[in-house]
Amino acid sequence: MNPSYMKKIFFLEILLVLVSCFITFSAAAQEEPRDTVSVGIYVTSIHDIDFKEKEYTISFWLWLKYKRREFDFAQNLEIPQAKSIVKSFPTTDSSNGRINMLMKLQCVMKDSWRITRFPFDRQKLRLSIENSQFDTRSLVFIADTSGKHYGRFTINGWKIDSFNISVDKKLYETSFGDVSLNESKSEYSTFKVNIGIERNGQGELFLKIFLGMYVSFLISYVCFYIHADNIDARFGLSVGSLFAVIGNKYIIDSSLPDNSAISLVDNLHGLTLLFIFAGIVCTAFALKLVKKYSVEKATRFDMITAQVLMITYILLNIYFITQAYNN
Repeated sequence: MNPSYMKKIFFLEILLVLVSCFITFSAAAQEEPRDTVSVGIYVTSIHDIDFKEKEYTISFWLWLKYKRREFDFAQNLEIPQAKSIVKSFPTTDSSNGRINMLMKLQCVMKDSWRITRFPFDRQKLRLSIENSQFDTRSLVFIADTSGKHYGRFTINGWKIDSFNISVDKKLYETSFGDVSLNESKSEYSTFKVNIGIERNGQGELFLKIFLGMYVSFLISYVCFYIHADNIDARFGLSVGSLFAVIGNKYIIDSSLPDNSAISLVDNLHGLTLLFIFAGIVCTAFALKLVKKYSVEKATRFDMITAQVLMITYILLNIYFITQAYNN
């Protein structure tokens, strides 16, 4: 074979190898490596828990460790559920070839409350952190679980019974205008914090909010011990008690968020209104007995009805309260 021809083939092979290497290195340069971001949190305060507005305020220290400077969490940090975010004391250390960032944040968070068991309710506070500019193709969170994540006096009036941190991926059904994505979907790494809290002094709070309701019921119950033919006094006390219970419910509802579910507050007030109304019906029947038969029969009817209503009312209260407390 011609030696010159062999040389041409040899040089052509070398050229193909160089071109393929160039293409490979160019593709690697275009696809930036995915970086792992270590995230840790320490909560210093949870306060201003507002049931009506469905929000609370949380203050915490946040630290992040990563390599790529363009992540810039000082500007790109996103807390999706936050109504407002205040950042303070940001510090950055890059002396060891990695970015170590520490900052303090105070956030007003929007959340949903479960009030069906109020005031024996247990709430879960949710907090999540994302980078607004880089999705899972560039950034993945890992949780720094070392040490404690909150202090002894983090929250007043409540106790923290669980504190869980985790990482996950959050899918958005949009590409946010990114033409490099084949589908109208994007996925972001997210760092999650779930804090379970339970009220202190549940019994004291229960008496505080329901005492007026129970006193109103007892006032209407006293009507059974007023002489059966004293119709004005008996009806006056019962109707007054009826409006007092309604007023008590409106006061409690004004401090709670709107909710379509039936709560313990609804059950106890509805039960009390029903039994006060039953007392009014019994009073009308007792008056009929006085006019048609005798005072003795009306008095006997009052005594039997009073005991039956009181025992049934107490048992139903115990049932509803026990169900709310144990669930």
